[in-house]
Amino acid sequence: QVQLVESGGGSVQVGGSLRLSCLASIYDYRNYNMGWFRQAPGMEREGVAAISPAGTVTYYVASVKGRFTISRDNAKKMLYLQMNSLKSEDSAMYYCAADARGMQYGWRWSDPDEYNYWGQGTQVTVSS
Repeated sequence: QVQLVESGGGSVQVGGSLRLSCLASIYDYRNYNMGWFRQAPGMEREGVAAISPAGTVTYYVASVKGRFTISRDNAKKMLYLQMNSLKSEDSAMYYCAADARGMQYGWRWSDPDEYNYWGQGTQVTVSS
């Protein structure tokens, strides 16, 4: 049974940092694409960042480039999102997601429908 458990969310002031973690109970985790999504109240779920199975290819939404870094540790079956220079508009519930198909041409990394499994989310609140 696949399970994704996020942690590391919290409240932080504008300009601060947080590091989100996701523990993936997936047998062959190293074969999965992984992503971070976020959803604010009344908004659609948005792809924030994604990473290839080996961690060699990463993707970011334009609004977080240069501030957020996605990484993974396949030995520990962990996914991370380092978030720096946080802005109030980064406030949202953040979700970890897993795509079982691995790297494929034309992978729509920011499309929630591309992912098979989801965590329960961790709340990030950025205040001024």
